[in-house]
Amino acid sequence: MKDEIKGKADELKGKLTGNKSEEMKGKAEQAADKVRRAGRDIREDVREKTDEERDKEAREREAESVREPKPW
Repeated sequence: MKDEIKGKADELKGKLTGNKSEEMKGKAEQAADKVRRAGRDIREDVREKTDEERDKEAREREAESVREPKPW
């Protein structure tokens, strides 16, 4: 988030001074921050899904071991 804020500040600085290079640098910093955050979100989603699957499998194994055979 701080890179996005820094990028916005650089972009505004570039606009105010008429420095296109500084403005583009700020836009690039903002875009890079968005990509990093998206990657982090995807990584967290995958980790949560894997944990859910692992827990589900563990519960199923535990349920199988707890079942008692029918007395017939």
